[in-house]
Amino acid sequence: MLSLAARLRALTDEQLAASLALREFPVTGVRDYFDLAEALLAPESVHAALATLDRTRLAVLAVAGDLIAEAIPATEAASSADTAGGLLVAADAAASASAIAARLSELGHSAVDAAEVRARAERLHELLLGTLSESADGEVQFAPFAAVSEQLRVWPASGLPGTAELASPAPANADDSLVAAASKPGAETARDRLAAEHAFSSTAVVAELVAALILDPARELARGGLSLPDAKRLALAAGIAFEEVPRYLGLAERAALVEREGALWQHSDAGEAWLHGSAAQRWRTLAEAWLGGLATDVRALLAERAHGPWGDSLQTAVSWIFPAAGDTLQQRIDDRTAEAELLGITADGEPSAAGSALLEQDGAAAEQVVADLLPPEVATVYLQQDLTAVAPGPLTQSVDARLRTMAEVESRELASSYRVTASSINRALAAGETAESILAFLASISLTGIPQPLDYLVTESAARYGRLRVGPADDELFQSAIRSEDVALIHTVAVDQALSAFGLQQGGPHRLLSRFAPELLFWALSDARYPVALEDAAGEVVHLTRRRPPRAEVPAPVDPLPGLIAALRDSDADTAPTGQAWLARQIDLAIRSKHALVVSVRMPGGEVSDYLLEPASVANGRLRARDRRADIERTLPLSSIAAITTA
Repeated sequence: MLSLAARLRALTDEQLAASLALREFPVTGVRDYFDLAEALLAPESVHAALATLDRTRLAVLAVAGDLIAEAIPATEAASSADTAGGLLVAADAAASASAIAARLSELGHSAVDAAEVRARAERLHELLLGTLSESADGEVQFAPFAAVSEQLRVWPASGLPGTAELASPAPANADDSLVAAASKPGAETARDRLAAEHAFSSTAVVAELVAALILDPARELARGGLSLPDAKRLALAAGIAFEEVPRYLGLAERAALVEREGALWQHSDAGEAWLHGSAAQRWRTLAEAWLGGLATDVRALLAERAHGPWGDSLQTAVSWIFPAAGDTLQQRIDDRTAEAELLGITADGEPSAAGSALLEQDGAAAEQVVADLLPPEVATVYLQQDLTAVAPGPLTQSVDARLRTMAEVESRELASSYRVTASSINRALAAGETAESILAFLASISLTGIPQPLDYLVTESAARYGRLRVGPADDELFQSAIRSEDVALIHTVAVDQALSAFGLQQGGPHRLLSRFAPELLFWALSDARYPVALEDAAGEVVHLTRRRPPRAEVPAPVDPLPGLIAALRDSDADTAPTGQAWLARQIDLAIRSKHALVVSVRMPGGEVSDYLLEPASVANGRLRARDRRADIERTLPLSSIAAITTA
């Protein structure tokens, strides 16, 4: 612990923050560098760090620990044993990279050089699991901390691989023959068609979720998961079962298209821009985010299997690479393979042409493959007598965006359908459209002309638009007023139970008053299919698109590390080998573990005398202990102690 505490103190604030960010450890109770070193060497923290390491780095750790143990004579090992969780080890030994490489080559039956060992050990050094250094003659050497080596040493007892197994080559996989097997004739074409359908469908679902969150954020429950009303709303918008919403929302979050602010899920700026891309461009963003979420070793493994089935052999291979990952590894693999199927990276458990391009090349190559597989975008629709518009293929973004302002999306597949309603036309009119502009746009994209029922709906809705006006009230008790020359219409609104939440009160035969803002009342009336227009205080009609709640700025997550580092600097702990803070910590550990100590004391004449003591307490810069040899109690100032070792 001493060497780790000293190393932590020597790091700059930036280096310390970067190293601590890689580790899991309890911040509470850390007062100085010794507390921090103890927390980092605690079994739980060490295990969490080891779980993130691949087999090659674990092998370096294990072999280095074995070499150091072999180099320490038995008597010395006993005197410097890890009696308190790796905290009382006095030895400062290290194994050379060349010696580690030689042992790895022997155990793995393949050549490993010192440069490769150094590359692996650099990550272990960053994770504060050991120290990478150079000897006086310039040779690279590595020393894992005793607590780390001790945990690896007991792995076989708990079913985890020992040193020899960690260094051994990968076992032959029974499914390797399948990886190289040729597909049946026509299988690749069918697989790519299925993958393209999945890619388009999932991209469309994520787009609908982002669009729905732009209009209205969704609430996350305190116990986890979306609120049921919001899950159902998003599911309806995306055309999926509400149980599937979290999976697709996870895809959007990984691609930074949505973000969570407090208890609310909302769109991001990147998500809003993403909606303007083509289907292939949007798919590429999702696919690259999926790939970026994989560990480097797993990406390399999948690249090797870019043309063969994954199946159970993938699980076996990943478990071999990360032997300490535990039960959560299976769930992570299942989640990632399920997402690969959703995105068309795989189809029926085997990479598609787009998936192969993504794994072997990059997102740009995969996007080109997907673009060739997807049907070309179109800019025309079939307008039908039942007021629906059916697109014969994916609509271009510009046509889709404008059509949505005057029609409701009914289904979003390769052939999407939209429905024109009185409410949707009223929404378009509120945004500044006119009957002429609506009909002109529909005529420009229609392959079947303008059906008579659609023409009548648009014309009639435009004629009725504005019969009901909503504007600011001139009453101090109310914010908005509804007015109309049609007394019957005012009465209908007044008794409409769907509007009861607005507390409408009669302000005259042609007027209703409400304490809610005019915009809220306007959209409620529009959704209820009333011919309503919004006006300002001067009575002029105001055109607006549906206002979405202002996107909350996501605060930066509270990082405990800056406060912890500041507290450590303030503690100014003495990490020198003979510093009083270090001596006091060694004595405290010996008291807790009931171990005797050999205490070397500097005498007034300069000579050093050793005492075999049973420590009782340490306080106010003094050690109180019982001398085993003289059978008396001694009190020694810490400033006189030259060294402490376990008896």
